[in-house]
Amino acid sequence: MRRMRFLPIALFALPCLLGAQRPIKVFISVDMEGIGGVVTAEQLGPTGFEYTRFREFMTAEALAAMAGAREAGATQFVLADSHGNEQNLLIERFPAGTTIVRGSPRANGMMHGIDSSFAAVFFIGYHAATTNPNGVRAHTISSATFAALKLNGRASAESALNASIAGYYGVPVALVSGDDQAVAEVKEIQPQAEGAVVKQAISFHAAAVKTPEESQALIREKAKAAITRLKEMKPYVTAAPVKLELTYKNYTPAEMISYLPGVERVDAHTIRYTGTSILEISKFMQVVTGYRSDLTP
Repeated sequence: MRRMRFLPIALFALPCLLGAQRPIKVFISVDMEGIGGVVTAEQLGPTGFEYTRFREFMTAEALAAMAGAREAGATQFVLADSHGNEQNLLIERFPAGTTIVRGSPRANGMMHGIDSSFAAVFFIGYHAATTNPNGVRAHTISSATFAALKLNGRASAESALNASIAGYYGVPVALVSGDDQAVAEVKEIQPQAEGAVVKQAISFHAAAVKTPEESQALIREKAKAAITRLKEMKPYVTAAPVKLELTYKNYTPAEMISYLPGVERVDAHTIRYTGTSILEISKFMQVVTGYRSDLTP
């Protein structure tokens, strides 16, 4: 009888002894140029005649990624709306418990909200770098402003900057969706990542695209595979200190930014800045891309 008295206590303690299973959290950074069907500015902003429809497709692809991840055991999701004014995702379409990061400024840009509690990062709707001659709507951070970006001497897309932020926290990029050029760029630095190619790039403003239903089904399939294969994924880490070289399309911005302490002008169009970590580089990028003298309030 004395042993029976301790049985409930032993049963209560069993989960603690075995270790509670850590929830699988997924951070999803959602851009728009790499959404299935996008080929021109007409799909990408409020003035475009197709923008309203393509907000629907953007939202649907994010939901497809969540659905696939959930099938493989993921339980928590944070999404960063990462295109344009960062107010594109239709938030009413997401299930309760989803966190969506919207608007700007935010210190970690397209990755704001990431931390070491996440198991995986998904890049949905991503595009190729401005140095890629073949990608649909290929650019780096700003198509009007920058010609190139390097991290520690390596030519980098904004996807590499974002992967580095995830890597700072030890989180791998497990899935990327977009055109074939964008997927190839991410897989170059994260070879284990699943890739969902929703369109084949033809030129800057042309692609061979899948139907929305096919794109969403592919993303769902690849998201499930990504979470299933999590143990194979490794984070992309950019060693600190991090040396940023940023090449502007025009020379006046490079000259103005070079007046800041710690910024060196490398040539007529390029500046160099060294940060103690990739997070410091991210904050620097938010300033040089987002600051205007007429900002209010």
